[in-house]
Amino acid sequence: MKFLRNLLASIFGTLIALGILFILFILIASVFSETEKISIKSNSILEIKLNEEVKDFAPKSDDPFDQIFGFNENKIGLNEILNAIENAKTDANIEGISLNIMNLNSGIAQTQAIRNKLIDFKESGKFIQSYADGYTQKSYYLCSVADSLFVNPFGSLDFKGLSSEVLYFKDLQDKSGIKMEVIRHGKYKSAVEPFLYNEMSDNNREQTVAFLSSIWNEMLVEIGISRNKTVEELNTIADNLLTRNSDLAIESNMVDGKLYLDEYVDGLKVLTNTNIDGKLNKISLKDYISTGKGRIKSSASNKIAVIYAQGEIIYGKGDENFIGQDLIINALKKVRKDKKVKAIVLRVNSPGGSALASELIWRELELTRKELPIVVSMGNVAASGGYYISCNANKIFAEPTTITGSIGVFGVIPNISELAENIGINAEQVSTNKSPSYSVFEPMTDEFRAVTKEGVEQIYTTFLDRVSKGRNIPVAKVDSVAQGRVWSGVEALENGLVDELGNLNDAIIYAAELAEVTDYKVRNYPNYNVDLEDKFQSLPFVKTREELMIEEFGKENFKIYENLKQITKVRGIQARMPYILEIK
Repeated sequence: MKFLRNLLASIFGTLIALGILFILFILIASVFSETEKISIKSNSILEIKLNEEVKDFAPKSDDPFDQIFGFNENKIGLNEILNAIENAKTDANIEGISLNIMNLNSGIAQTQAIRNKLIDFKESGKFIQSYADGYTQKSYYLCSVADSLFVNPFGSLDFKGLSSEVLYFKDLQDKSGIKMEVIRHGKYKSAVEPFLYNEMSDNNREQTVAFLSSIWNEMLVEIGISRNKTVEELNTIADNLLTRNSDLAIESNMVDGKLYLDEYVDGLKVLTNTNIDGKLNKISLKDYISTGKGRIKSSASNKIAVIYAQGEIIYGKGDENFIGQDLIINALKKVRKDKKVKAIVLRVNSPGGSALASELIWRELELTRKELPIVVSMGNVAASGGYYISCNANKIFAEPTTITGSIGVFGVIPNISELAENIGINAEQVSTNKSPSYSVFEPMTDEFRAVTKEGVEQIYTTFLDRVSKGRNIPVAKVDSVAQGRVWSGVEALENGLVDELGNLNDAIIYAAELAEVTDYKVRNYPNYNVDLEDKFQSLPFVKTREELMIEEFGKENFKIYENLKQITKVRGIQARMPYILEIK
């Protein structure tokens, strides 16, 4: 009887397995058959919406399971966007571009790079049109390059100047008895301010006003060129909210008209000589990229390697969202072994993080530079640890709107001694030696604070030395622009922290010049291997804990939670930007 039961169970299990395999086979077949259907029809418009998160590098997996379950649906690579626009410029099937961007999920430097590429596209003589139910400030900055901008009659344009918000936790610490013990070097090192004060310090306000003003002025100059307006006129519009509805936006000449979407589509039909009752041929940016237009084809054998360092710097392996020394070091070693690679561009988009991991990456870059020239291209942010890993390059390029600098160091250690006392917990320590020790249940001793400060000062001194030698600037001068201060790309050029304002392509061209090659192709690194468990966490029908919390508590409350959660993840001495610095 037991044998029969086991036999039936085995047969039943086999049938289930075969059924699952059959369903997967059908799904895989449907994916590839669907891919084959994507084609670029003649007389088409390239439609750009950019609803996904824009990452500097968002490699697509060849794994069919990724395509089946949509693991790559929520992100898009900046490199692919730029390449697609470049290809569309000479694509005979593409008549023009339609921008339909309401909420733009990209950093300001990324947005500037896309905007510049769209300006380049217009040199082909093809049109760019824009429509949105409403424009955010950043989406308008991008879309202002269009030949004509239209907004929904009930829409508006958010144009009021840049602002930044930082959360402070001093009162929360006092009330809860849970606090962060802080040791820092750098009077502008604002990353730890939220644990020390209830309001922004004068130094932090000074630097924040400076880099926000620099970035805002850059945006105004570019918008002014596109809309034929002066910086003064645009500031007046922002000060008085003269785009708060569609009529005011038209009166201010910030948009060209108010239309409903169907009317906008009819206008595109006129531009493409499509019958008004016919169907407008259009292809989405993602579909266009999937046809191979996200790459610039080249038959060259020489390579310029672009290594993407994106995210917070952590000690460990790293992945697509975090810079770990293992990932970057392995990429550098792999590149050095490839004899066809003639130069390296390190694309940095990071607020910094672990000082130890930053030092380990710096060391591997120093070894690599003995064999290959290295050029740095800075993205949205390349600050603190992000600048640490940039400073020894042959040349540094930054976007005008890049946030960089923040050369400073700090250490934070959680302490719950007050909470423990309030709830009746007493911790007793026993040690064999007299060396300074630390317990979260006891106040920090002067001896332990002195030892920790010594470590912070040592790393800060090393940081200054790395920058001094890498940039060929005296240590005293580096210290004068350091102290944890944050700069825009324009300001960083003025004080010698970067060499030139330019984008990733400018850095690639310069790297090729250093390597003395004219015919080359670009190879992107590193390769990201995602565990199956991590993949299934991003299934469309499997919501993450973060997504559920956002739904339950809202985005603003979730940001407070995220800021506090990051406190618990800090390990070792840090070289990093503020925990949350959101420019609006």
